[in-house]
Amino acid sequence: MAEEEGLRVSARVLIPETHLEESFIRASGPGGQNVNKVATAVQLRFDARGCRVLSDEVAVRLMKLAGSRATKAGEILIEASRHRTQERNRADARERLAELIRAALVPPPPPRKKTRPTKGSVERRLAEKKGRSATKKTRGSRIED
Repeated sequence: MAEEEGLRVSARVLIPETHLEESFIRASGPGGQNVNKVATAVQLRFDARGCRVLSDEVAVRLMKLAGSRATKAGEILIEASRHRTQERNRADARERLAELIRAALVPPPPPRKKTRPTKGSVERRLAEKKGRSATKKTRGSRIED
């Protein structure tokens, strides 16, 4: 089987490599000398608006889900620096982008339609309440001499 070029999101969606841009930067935080001299953190940019693989509705949902990771230019920026190696950070960033796109591919549920109870069900409920009330009234309190 030939190696696919791009990011496999689902069985039907493959993001071409041309829409993904990776740059390696130095990670912040603890790590001693290693963190100061090796660029292990990954910055992954995905051009969501320019990608024709995703429909416009999916792209809009994706930008909304991305929140602060989305730029005004329509790109999604994911930074990964959890791991110590470039390869693992690269895989982590790609998987996080794929999860975000998978979530955007799911259409939102249709809005709930308000319903009213039928006249018969309202009458039955009120009749039952009256019956319960009558039962409780008959109990009363016993007065002992």
